[in-house]
Amino acid sequence: MSRKMLLPLFLLPLLAACSDQRAAFEIDGSSQHSLTLIRVQNFFWQKTADYSLVAARMPDCMRRHDIGPGNADTRIEVYAPGNDAWILKQGQRMFVVETRTCQGFARLDQVPDGGTGPLQGVFQMRAGNLSFVAAPQGDAPATN
Repeated sequence: MSRKMLLPLFLLPLLAACSDQRAAFEIDGSSQHSLTLIRVQNFFWQKTADYSLVAARMPDCMRRHDIGPGNADTRIEVYAPGNDAWILKQGQRMFVVETRTCQGFARLDQVPDGGTGPLQGVFQMRAGNLSFVAAPQGDAPATN
């Protein structure tokens, strides 16, 4: 086979490259109670990725919620207003999810009346990998 015919075969894996990364926020240090962010980027050159969130409180519940597309390097902040509710902030978009039944999930148009609660941490890309970086305890003021 000629080199011209082999070149497309070598490039094929690059065209089919896909990134599916996950990072978890373990609530109260337990893997049984967590929020897991899933980030899927179909091609490495894309500047966007699709995001979804898995809310889990095992063995009682687990549910996957679609957040939708966002910037490939977006940061998603996690706030705790209380009562097993969690507010996720992705740029200007905000979502609320709960882990009592794992069923509740909604997009928020504005900051709730009681505020977002203290920052728990941030899902972000670090050195090419999705990770959850916990907020320093005691330094995270509530956002209103």
